[in-house]
This record gives sequence, C-alpha cells and structure tokens, in this order.
Amino acid sequence: MVKLGLCKRDFQLSGTVRRSSAKIAQVKMARKISLFVPCFVDQLQPQVAVDTVKVLRRIGCEVDFSADQTCCGQPAFNTGFWDEARPCAERFLRVFKDAEVIVCPSGSCTTMVRVFYPELLASGPAHDEAVATGKRTFELSEFLVKVMGLTEVGAAFPHTVTYHASCHGLRELKLRNEPLQLLRGVKGLKLVDMLRADECCGFGGTFATKFESISVAMGETKCDNVAVTGAEYVTAIDPSCLMHVQGILGLRKDRAKAIHLASILASEGKA
Repeated sequence: MVKLGLCKRDFQLSGTVRRSSAKIAQVKMARKISLFVPCFVDQLQPQVAVDTVKVLRRIGCEVDFSADQTCCGQPAFNTGFWDEARPCAERFLRVFKDAEVIVCPSGSCTTMVRVFYPELLASGPAHDEAVATGKRTFELSEFLVKVMGLTEVGAAFPHTVTYHASCHGLRELKLRNEPLQLLRGVKGLKLVDMLRADECCGFGGTFATKFESISVAMGETKCDNVAVTGAEYVTAIDPSCLMHVQGILGLRKDRAKAIHLASILASEGKA
C-alpha cells in the first residue's frame, strides 16, 4: 500500500478567512470534514489538497486530515487485482470509520469509494460499512453545490478557462453541471466551452501505460480541442486527467495550462 507523504502541518493554514459571498455568509453551521487525499495529489500535486482545505475553511468548515490514510486501491482494482485492492479498501473504512463527511478532490477516487467499494467487498462483512461510507463521501464540487448549497465560494480568477469533464465524475457520479456552476461563480473568470468536453482525455490510469499510443492519441485530440478555445487554462475535477493533459500541452508548448478546480476556487485574484 502507498503511504501518503502529506502531514497535518501541510494543512495548518491561516485561520483568518474572508467571506466575500453573500451565500457563504448564510452558511450557519460549520461542517466537520475529513479530507481524503488521492495518491496522485499526495505524490505529484499536493497543492491541490492544500487548496481544497483553503476552500473548505473559507466556507466555514472544520477540516481534519488523517495521516493514516493510504491509497484507496483503485489502481489495483482497475487492473483486475481485486485481492490486492481489498486490504486498501478495508483500511480506508477503518481510517474514516468515524468521519461525519468525507471530501475528496478527485472524481475517480470518490467513485472508487462510493461505487466500487460495495462491489469489491460484496462477499465480506465490510459490505454494509462500505455502502454507508460511500453515502457520506463526496467529490469537492459535489459537496460544495449539493451538500452546502453554494455556487460561489469567494474566489477570483481573472482568466479564460475551459472545462474538461472527467470520465468517473461525469459517468459514475453524474456530475455535469456542478463544476460549471462553481466556475461561473468565480469573479473575473471567463468560461469558454470546449468541443466534446465530455470525451475521455485518454489517461485512464494504467490504460495510459498498457495502451500508450492510444492514450497519447486521445490526449492529443483533447489538447487540440483545448487549443481551439484559446483559453489560458483547462480545468477538471480529476488531478490524474490534468497531469496527462498538462504533459501533452507542455510537450507541444501550447498556451494553455492545466489547473485543478480546487486551485481556481482557492484563488483570490492571482494566477
């Protein structure tokens, strides 16, 4: 199992937050949030986790990060190694057993917990616990819009942005409008529609290594569609998709840069 490298001090941000949205001011009760940090974020994009905490604290939530969490088991599960994935799932259930609400800045990892844990643990005693845990596990944009009822979180990002609809978030969690609603609520942001925004970017986890040429071709098509928009940034709710897209954008020396939705929502006006 992959042990996360982040620690609690990474999330000891300033306790002083500004609430620039009337909707934020209307949130009467803070929610206690347990932060679920995916491996891609922990190892390659830790700022996404920090930005997620900034956003949650800005809207009045108390955030807890358990350093005992590890990989959710999705890579092994998707590759067919269910026996190897099962201990990861069981550990996740133990770590987050007492969590009131679990929030994750990744549609695919949230899907693993909510949709695939009950399937993975169907034959064991942990099945009911997996179902219960899934019901209180949310992707970040889903939590903000559906649970907290917010489409504005006090963000300012004066740039042109286009949106890529990541596969798991769109197809498994049915998150189509939530990220877009949040982007439209960001001060100064100009949202530009992308052709075939809901088409896979080609990453697909281990698919990118097993079928490299297909993965790259799909990524090239996605980046072509990003380029047509003329946007400065392309965003999504999955860090793995953004890593794949940024790799291609960088090699091509394209104008656009990949940025996670959490980082846009955490911004207060500076790129």
